[in-house]
Amino acid sequence: MFDRHYQVWPDQVPKQLELPATNLFHNITVAALRYPEHPAILYYGSAISYRRLQQEAESLAGYLHQAGVASGDRVLLYMQNSPQYIIGFFAILRANAVVVPVNPMNRSAELSYLIEDTQATVALCAEELIDFIAPQVGLSYLKQVVVSAYSEYLSAATDLPLPDAVLLPPSTSCPAGVIRWQQALAAGCTPPALTTGPNDLAVIPYSSGTTGNPKGCAHTHHSVMATAVYGATWVNAQHDLVHLVSVPMFHVTGMQSCMNSTLYVGGTLVVMTRWDRKVAAELIQRHQVNTWRNISTMVVDMLSDPDIDQYDISSLRGIGGGGAAMPAAVAHKLQAKTGLVYMEGYGLSETMAATHANPIQACKAQCLGIPSIGVDSRVINVDTLEQLGPHETGEIVMAGEQVFQGYWNNPAATAEAFIELDGKRFFRSGDLGYYDEQGYFFLVDRVKRMINASGYKVWPAEVESLMYAHPAIREVCVISMPHPRRGESVKAVVVPADGKQPSEKDIISWCHANMAAYKCPVVVEFADSIPRSGTGKIMWRQLQEQEWAR
Repeated sequence: MFDRHYQVWPDQVPKQLELPATNLFHNITVAALRYPEHPAILYYGSAISYRRLQQEAESLAGYLHQAGVASGDRVLLYMQNSPQYIIGFFAILRANAVVVPVNPMNRSAELSYLIEDTQATVALCAEELIDFIAPQVGLSYLKQVVVSAYSEYLSAATDLPLPDAVLLPPSTSCPAGVIRWQQALAAGCTPPALTTGPNDLAVIPYSSGTTGNPKGCAHTHHSVMATAVYGATWVNAQHDLVHLVSVPMFHVTGMQSCMNSTLYVGGTLVVMTRWDRKVAAELIQRHQVNTWRNISTMVVDMLSDPDIDQYDISSLRGIGGGGAAMPAAVAHKLQAKTGLVYMEGYGLSETMAATHANPIQACKAQCLGIPSIGVDSRVINVDTLEQLGPHETGEIVMAGEQVFQGYWNNPAATAEAFIELDGKRFFRSGDLGYYDEQGYFFLVDRVKRMINASGYKVWPAEVESLMYAHPAIREVCVISMPHPRRGESVKAVVVPADGKQPSEKDIISWCHANMAAYKCPVVVEFADSIPRSGTGKIMWRQLQEQEWAR
């Protein structure tokens, strides 16, 4: 057991902690019993109480059951941050089913793959996304979509500038196979008995890999409960927690560090559908937000606002996140304005958010932190699997309650993802790093081929796989290129198909119609051929190095 970090372990945090042996739905049931009228959600000034959250989740669960969703079935949750996302998440669990959180930037090709891979028959969808998923109804497994407009949960007038998607009214008509959210709630269907427990599947977030297609990370109620409870315990979160939710909840950081940890203690989620630095500062001021888990680029953006000093954000008492290292200059500016140290952490979809976090009383800058409650994390030689000592760079591996069961429908990838050390199953993160004498971990590089654009992880092989569907592309190699603000951007080197002469604009436009915007190449370079090795493999690393050498 790696225990070097116990010398800096937070005094108020237990090193081991027994988790509730329940379905995650019990978390909001308990909160609704204790604090029925307390706001679980504040949505641009409109409040949803814990009583209403539980009641609507149960009503929607009843409808899902009536629509044929059985225990263990997968249900797509295709929305931006909103009250409906949270209600939908718990409705799926209450129906004894499994949540498949879908990136709202995903488009037709990506949706088709997820439907096929999960065999989902029902999806919960937002109004602005319905045109992307409605055509999928009846093509394979998907039989029905429940759609809602975010504006349906704006019960109070607001002077805040709202995103276009939030202003969108409910449609007056629905395509075949699509039903309105309010109709589903009003149907009066009774949910089934709650039979799923800690060892049953709860959530399958998708984490793209180097094999081209995204991989579903199969998590049980137990592994999801782990980071929800451990995260709350690490920062001593209490019922007075008021949490600004600006990171997407389809991602494990927003789902766990924000949504599930806050609801576990009966706190309040101040939900933003889209990032807006002025709205975020105003929400902190109006609702006395005291906690904000984010990605560092949001803090950079907020503090670069020339009007930031017009807002009182002094209610904040905890701020931190991950995804990308916090620049030292911004960390200093944050501390000068709020007195707070930015608390960085580290986790993956496979670990349902954080496995490492900085101790509140002893944060280190640009550091992943120390292994969290019950986590055994080590650094190994990538080739020999030998365990390494302090300041020796290797692959970070971890074992703990929050580690996933394996990749959905992919036993080969699951087998590759784990090794055994000292009789214990460890997950191979694919990240290169080291730890220091005190047991703090630091990220150095990535074993896997990945592009990090403003904290969004882009896997070149997945983008290539999608781009090969373009009729004018014969070959494509996706690499990263330096970007002054995002750190990295996506570039595609394309060999046109015989007789075709596509333009850069044509290909980029096609990509935006078929995949999430952050995955799309911002530059397309045409070439007569792509370099290959003696065994015929594309030499992407050569192209990558040439690009960065420029």
